[in-house]
Amino acid sequence: MVKLGVNIDHVATLRQARRGKEPDPVWAAVLCELAGCHSIVVHLREDRRHINERDLRLLRSIVKVKLNLEMSIAKEIVDIACEVKPDQATLVPERREEITTEGGLDVVTYFSEIKETVERLHKEGILVSLFIDPVESQIKKAKDTKAEFIELHTGRYANAQNELEREEELTRLIQATQVAKGLGLRVNAGHGLNYLNVRNVAMIPGIEELNIGHAIVSRAVFVGLEKAVKEMLELLK
Repeated sequence: MVKLGVNIDHVATLRQARRGKEPDPVWAAVLCELAGCHSIVVHLREDRRHINERDLRLLRSIVKVKLNLEMSIAKEIVDIACEVKPDQATLVPERREEITTEGGLDVVTYFSEIKETVERLHKEGILVSLFIDPVESQIKKAKDTKAEFIELHTGRYANAQNELEREEELTRLIQATQVAKGLGLRVNAGHGLNYLNVRNVAMIPGIEELNIGHAIVSRAVFVGLEKAVKEMLELLK
C-alpha cells in the first residue's frame, strides 16, 4: 500500500483568516495520526502565511510519525530546519505571490545552491526530498545532489482538462518514476490529488508515499478530519 502524508497547512490557513488561535494545526496532526496517516507535512513559508515556528516546534515534540517539512532554500528557513530537525525536509520552489506551489524545483538551474542545502541538512541527520516536475533532466540532477527522495509534482495530472490529457500526464509520471528508481532514488508524489483522481497515481509501481493536503482538509469540513483521512487511506489500498 502507498503511504499517506497529510499536509495540514490549510488548517493553519483557516486559523490565520481571523489571526486567532483556532483551529490549531497541532490538534489536526494528532487526529491525522490517530486516523492512521504515515506522515505529517507542513510548509514553513518565508512569509509565514499559515504555519509558523511555534507550530513547527510543537509538532516536532508531539508528532510520532514522520514529520516532513516543506521548505525553500532560503538561509533563514534552512537555519530553522537544522535547529528543529524534522525527519525529512522537502525542498520546494517558493514565490510570495503564489497561492500554492506552482511547479517543481528547477534543480538544473539552481543545482549548486540546492546541493549545498542538501549537504547541510544531511549533516543534521535530516533526509531530503526534492519536489520536481516529472522531467528526466531534473531527475538526473536531483540524483547528483545526493538527496534520497524526489517528490513528483502531480499538478498537471490533477489539472488535466480531459481524459486524453490525464492519460498523457499519468504516463509522464509513470516514466519519471521508472527513471528515478533506475537511478536509485526513492519516489513520492503530490499536489492537487483528491478523492476522485488519486487512485491511478497510487497504482504507479515504485511510488512510496502520496502527500495530500487541501482535498483532505476540505473534506474534513463536512465529515470531520479523522474520517476524511481514513477515507483517503481506503482509496490508497
